[in-house]
Amino acid sequence: MLTKKQLDLLAFIHKRVQRDGVPPSFDEMKLALDLRSKSGIHRLITALEERGFIRRLAHRARAIEVVKLPDSLSGKSGFAPRVIDGDRPDMPPPSAAREVTTAAAIELPVMGRIAAGVPIEAISEVSHSVAVPSGMVAGKGQHYALEVKGDSMIDAGINDGDVVVIRETSVADDGDIVVALVEDAEATLKRFRRQGTSIALEAANPAYETRVLPASHVKVQGRLVGLIRTY
Repeated sequence: MLTKKQLDLLAFIHKRVQRDGVPPSFDEMKLALDLRSKSGIHRLITALEERGFIRRLAHRARAIEVVKLPDSLSGKSGFAPRVIDGDRPDMPPPSAAREVTTAAAIELPVMGRIAAGVPIEAISEVSHSVAVPSGMVAGKGQHYALEVKGDSMIDAGINDGDVVVIRETSVADDGDIVVALVEDAEATLKRFRRQGTSIALEAANPAYETRVLPASHVKVQGRLVGLIRTY
């Protein structure tokens, strides 16, 4: 049996992985559970791991696999574990682990690169295509992919060289990771938050400062729905 805090943390991790395609950072877990320090999160994660609800993957930063859910969270629809890599492993996975069958994948255009760091020029041309699991692009709207350049989102599990899958949209909720077009000139991948009449574009790396801009200077181009890592 799980304590309320353990259940709340498991539900939060599962919800964020399903929504964003990447796990929440320890800071986000701490805020979500209203804890004062990350040590409390470490204890909760250890307890969930000991009880067999999650598994931490070796040699990967914050990589968590949700192995199972209690009945109160899983419902009757069933649950399939989803692994989100947080860093490159020391050794590449076997070739079978990297194969994507044609029946289970679709081709998405890769629209160049997106800055996870200092913003770069806006992107508008297709450079190539990439196969992604069809379940990653379920739902309404058009989808496209971008190659990540920079390390400002590493604490959100997004590394330099990763490919992010984006669903086209012009709206976002606070906390969403979005493709933001700044002053119609530069595109960046950041976490979106409203601050009165301004928009804050937050990095997930303490080395980068949050950019606060007038709302009229920021246009949301899409929301992150998945991530692909090539070994």
